[in-house]
Amino acid sequence: MPLDSPLAVLDLETTGAHPTHDRITEIAVLEVDDGEVVGEWSTLVNPGRRIPPAVQALTGITDAMVAAAPSFERLAADLYERLAGRVLVAHNARFDYGFLKREFERAGIEYRARTLCTVKLSRRLYPGEASHNLDSVIARHGIACLARHRALGDAQAVWAFLCAAAAEHGAERLAAEARTLLARPALPEALAPDGIDALPDAPGVYLFYGEEGAPLYVGKSARLRERVVAHFAGDLRSAKALELARAVRRVEFRRTCGELGALLAEAALVKALAPRYNRRLREPADLCGFVLKPWGLRLAEADEIDAATVGELRGVFRSRRAALAALRGLADVHGLCLQSLGFEPGARRSGACFRHQIQRCAGLCAGRDSPRAHQARLAAALARLPRLVWPWRGPVGIVERDPVREATELHVVDRWCWLGTARSAAEVAALLERRAPPRFDLDVYRILARRLGDARAQVIELDRCTWSW
Repeated sequence: MPLDSPLAVLDLETTGAHPTHDRITEIAVLEVDDGEVVGEWSTLVNPGRRIPPAVQALTGITDAMVAAAPSFERLAADLYERLAGRVLVAHNARFDYGFLKREFERAGIEYRARTLCTVKLSRRLYPGEASHNLDSVIARHGIACLARHRALGDAQAVWAFLCAAAAEHGAERLAAEARTLLARPALPEALAPDGIDALPDAPGVYLFYGEEGAPLYVGKSARLRERVVAHFAGDLRSAKALELARAVRRVEFRRTCGELGALLAEAALVKALAPRYNRRLREPADLCGFVLKPWGLRLAEADEIDAATVGELRGVFRSRRAALAALRGLADVHGLCLQSLGFEPGARRSGACFRHQIQRCAGLCAGRDSPRAHQARLAAALARLPRLVWPWRGPVGIVERDPVREATELHVVDRWCWLGTARSAAEVAALLERRAPPRFDLDVYRILARRLGDARAQVIELDRCTWSW
């Protein structure tokens, strides 16, 4: 089976299906050069936690069997040497590769490899088959698997499938299909491949730059590398996406502990950099909202809206035009006089207004409505607009953890305004000591409101406790 690179046919057994929370219990590697197995290696791994009974029943690997086995950290250097320079071959390679990357990362080793998934290969070679899981592949090709659901037995079955497929379809067809699956995305000529290789399969934001460092695009993802690679896929559907892909000269990324950090960073970077291909997020300068006073109503402009004043607002709008349209709708329903409120520029300031003449105003302007009754209806009308009530006594921190790096971030928020993200107690203190109230940002508010409305969010009140890192 002549492929371009040496192979490492690998299988893992694990405590469960999630690389973030579960751990490896057994590893097997077949080293293949020029179509021949030149090395065969397997070992149990102490996962540092109990193996669920259902997994023990499936694999036959018990807590007692792994108690004296080495940890992954002890095996990491040797395993890395076995895998270095080889294409990683596995059945459902994304699963095995995800576990390997995270275990290597915990051991302080950055591991990257080209992967060949034999599930995908089976689908390409046998499109008429209904199932391509390993049991189906074993049955279809009459493969003798002496230890199913054990790492070495399954790795040997995967290699036997490759050999059987080469015998049925020919080595050239098999190699051609494998090369198709291994093909890297078509990167722009000026973009170095190592710029993509450095991206982690982790949450964060990515930045595309063009000629002379011009910012082109800011994006976010829970899996940075996968998302960035998708920008350069061969099946881009829109002319704009194709134009962006061709214009990229440099890729940067900023890793976060989770989705919330990525969302907040993306919103801030888009506004700070104004990238050419991003949908523009509205600057805070366009915001406004109504403030109800005993003497009437006024429209607060963006430069007045900050953490200290946002709670007073009745409704927050992206533009003055949108705010006035909402007010006119309320005035029609409640018989309010926009002229008396000062929201009809150019209209007469004494006598009945035009809206009273068409029976939409109850007549405060014409002396047919009392100021007290008008003010009461105004308050009732504005009560229909949302108020951004802050439900805590003071600033809070939203906790976000990255279990792979064992890192924690605290997103510090005060009255719906994001003060910043801290990674230490000193950084929290510095954010809280800022003198001027932070500006309010509607896009950030919507991000925060969704997270703070989630019962699973871990929120701590910063004026009531000392946060321990």
